[in-house]
Amino acid sequence: MERKSPGHVAKSLSDRGRRFQRARQVPSMQWRRETYRMPRVEARAKAREWFDRFPKAAYMTEIESWQELDNDEIEFTIRRLPSAD
Repeated sequence: MERKSPGHVAKSLSDRGRRFQRARQVPSMQWRRETYRMPRVEARAKAREWFDRFPKAAYMTEIESWQELDNDEIEFTIRRLPSAD
């Protein structure tokens, strides 16, 4: 059995990660992301604006993450594909 150095193992894992990234359907670097922090009512309106302007079917628009903050504020990140910009 061949013994591999830590450097060889690290390079192998790095190469595997790059191959996986290329094989993914949509590389993460192609997403357009915006993060907002606003009151709940305004946050809902901003998300609706994005979904109206960039329909999910064409742009794969989605709320990537969100959290409730103090004073009924919402912080959220919305992403979409840049296709047809």
